[in-house]
Amino acid sequence: MTNAGSDEMDDDRGSLDLSREYKKYVGRKISFITVTSLLLIVIFMCSLSVGNAHLPIGEIINTLLGRPSDIKYAHTLIWELRLPRAIAAIVAGVSLSLSGAVLQSVLRNPLGSPYTLGISHAAAFGATLSILAASRGVFGTVFDHAYSITISAFAFSLISTFTLLAIAKYKSATPEVLILAGVALGSLLTAATMFLQYFADDTELPEIIFWTFGDLGRASWQSIQIMTLITAVVTAYFIHNRWNYNAMDAGDEIAKGLGVHVDRVRLLGMLMASLATAAAVAFLGVIGFVGLVCPHIARRFVGDDQRFLLPASGVVGALLMLAADTAARIIIAPYVLPVGIITAFMGAPLFLFLLVRGCKH
Repeated sequence: MTNAGSDEMDDDRGSLDLSREYKKYVGRKISFITVTSLLLIVIFMCSLSVGNAHLPIGEIINTLLGRPSDIKYAHTLIWELRLPRAIAAIVAGVSLSLSGAVLQSVLRNPLGSPYTLGISHAAAFGATLSILAASRGVFGTVFDHAYSITISAFAFSLISTFTLLAIAKYKSATPEVLILAGVALGSLLTAATMFLQYFADDTELPEIIFWTFGDLGRASWQSIQIMTLITAVVTAYFIHNRWNYNAMDAGDEIAKGLGVHVDRVRLLGMLMASLATAAAVAFLGVIGFVGLVCPHIARRFVGDDQRFLLPASGVVGALLMLAADTAARIIIAPYVLPVGIITAFMGAPLFLFLLVRGCKH
């Protein structure tokens, strides 16, 4: 009886220790997400405050709440200029970063991202084609619509995605082959875009180049609504499949043994990630490195558990994009740099640092 009672006490102590360790494990990850979210709020308020015309925080709060402001242009400056940029940065950062995290998971490759799979290059080609067609009236009034560039960029992004999905389905391509196919497809589309740029005139070329830089200044409330809706649906899908992604991180065979339909989950994950990326890139232009770097930053703090990695990646992506846009507006004020340039300057050194330290996956 004494030995049995002692064994039960040891089991209880062991269970209690495991429970405490698990709470610490979860607490550290939730703390990172919480701190990053609070930092995002701070950067958000700063993005509304800084610029050519500085606005005090009190005036910003009054304007957002609909109260009268002592600065007559505060309403226009916030609601028509700065707030759309800030919200677009957050939504685009979430969609690109989540897409990168899921692509890295389903492909089991740390280089998986919308940029390396050629989705962004496809959008650039579609936009370039639309600009030239609209300028020269090749297709009559079809391309005269205000959203012609967006529709064309979105369409070619999906075409690129379906091409990769076709390779995966009919050739039983491995994740590594899909990454290489994405790189090859991206190179092909980049060459095609350069080919079109070669025939652009002096008025068409600046518009094409400016679009490929990625710019939040073109964001409107209507485009933000569409981006937010698509991002919300895709995010809900990713969260719903978080356990499937955890299983796939352990390998396809183990995931199949746990009842996961690996091929279906991988294909649908790629499709949903591409949909979110295409929506962001089609409205805002090509923005690189966010989908590649942000998941790795989040992974270093919260690990590979998709329950925490997905929300952490989303918050980190939003934070990086918003910080990049804020920096773009103040570095050489009153001029505003395209946010794609800033993300490249920020993302490349960060990615090199992660490579030197070793990417966890």
